[in-house]
Amino acid sequence: MSVGTQAPVPSVQLLNGRFDALTLAETVDLVSRRIHAGERGYLCTVNVAILMMMRQDERLQRFVDRAAIVVADGQPLIWSARMLSRHLPERVAGVDLVDRLCARAAREGFGVYLLGAHRTVVDKLADRLAQKYPGLILSGVADGYFGPAEAEGRARAVAASGAKILVVAMGVPRQEHFIEEYWDRLSVPFALGVGGSFDVMAGLRARAPEIIQRVGMEWFFRFVQEPRRLGRRYLATNTEFLYLISRELLAARRR
Repeated sequence: MSVGTQAPVPSVQLLNGRFDALTLAETVDLVSRRIHAGERGYLCTVNVAILMMMRQDERLQRFVDRAAIVVADGQPLIWSARMLSRHLPERVAGVDLVDRLCARAAREGFGVYLLGAHRTVVDKLADRLAQKYPGLILSGVADGYFGPAEAEGRARAVAASGAKILVVAMGVPRQEHFIEEYWDRLSVPFALGVGGSFDVMAGLRARAPEIIQRVGMEWFFRFVQEPRRLGRRYLATNTEFLYLISRELLAARRR
């Protein structure tokens, strides 16, 4: 992947995913450069659960494959890449990315559109961001609870807002399907999907302490908060990931 005359960004193949070898700061810089260069595109944050989901969902796999930027949102992905002698510099979490992009947007005058979560959640997040980053242009704020009949209206509102960055938090793969289906009508230069990040950023759901993030156990922290919703999914995706990575490590050692 390259931007204008900039040097191509190195990428790493890990199982069925292609990840750009970027730090958080480099990702924000790259998004800014793309916007200034007039290059449209979208970014995907991929963790272990999403990577495994992609294996079963061809549409999601194609969507991620076509992304302008793909970052690894999971410490196990970073460790696995290193064990396979492939370099991913650090985890780029959706929560951190949205925060840093808003900081950059406030400095550079990029309008940001927040789409997702319940209305009370996204409104609270908008208030927090406006207080934290004076000068931030919030081009639009809308909840993610709408049906197919309302989707066209949401897309038109984004296009009419003049936003430079669209942040969609509606869960995977619904947010990806919305971006894909309405991409030509959204008109926004850059978009990214960030799952349940709005709840965390609005302070309505706790984020794992930094030490738990560093040891790669943030998934377990989320599981404890929502065991019924996440239990079966995490059991299946984590088990599949460990099996596939172990098999690839064994194959690499034989070569």
